[in-house]
Amino acid sequence: MADVKLNIAGRFYDVHCADGQEAQLLGLASVVDQKVRAMPGGTEVRQLLFAALMLADEAQEARAKADKTEPQSDSLRAAI
Repeated sequence: MADVKLNIAGRFYDVHCADGQEAQLLGLASVVDQKVRAMPGGTEVRQLLFAALMLADEAQEARAKADKTEPQSDSLRAAI
């Protein structure tokens, strides 16, 4: 297990992750940090809540787009 220190909205969090996943975790923390910093005011908990909701919305939209393109991919595979 690797130890990683994340900085989100100026606050540090010590977390553990699988060896070799440190860079991925730091990158994800950077995305969360950007979302939190885009929301002025409010408590830290509220900022983190809205950052999580925004990221969940983006993930849901990406899944919906992937689901819509999958039938096209199946058609292309069948044609090949």
